[in-house]
Amino acid sequence: MSDKKVVLLSGGNPQIAKGYGDAPVQAYIAAMPGWKSAAWARLDRLIEKAVPGVAKAVKWNSPFYGAAGQGDEPTHWFLSIHCFDKYIKVAFFRGQSLDPVPPVASKSGDTRYFHIHEDDTVGEAAFADWVKQAAALPGEKM
Repeated sequence: MSDKKVVLLSGGNPQIAKGYGDAPVQAYIAAMPGWKSAAWARLDRLIEKAVPGVAKAVKWNSPFYGAAGQGDEPTHWFLSIHCFDKYIKVAFFRGQSLDPVPPVASKSGDTRYFHIHEDDTVGEAAFADWVKQAAALPGEKM
């Protein structure tokens, strides 16, 4: 294991090398500053429980979560996160199709955001429901 400290980019987002599987996502979670690491570790476990066999990757210094495609189709990504100074931004790529629709609009069509701040209480049942709905939708190929 390297003792090299992870660089935090603007807004406190960890700089983690692109990689597929749980290991790079866990490295990202471990490097998330302050309260964000424990908060997302809990939601990462919730995603695993809601979508057994969920695919994970780190791309563009952000964790991505996906459901395996059908046949020769690659994994379809349904959710990603990104750290900012004061919150974690959760992006649901087909968020406009979720019920209820996540609260924060995006400039890019279907995507909707859910922001998690330090003192927020995230309802696990509602979050898991969003995740299950999102995983069942076509998702994004990236």
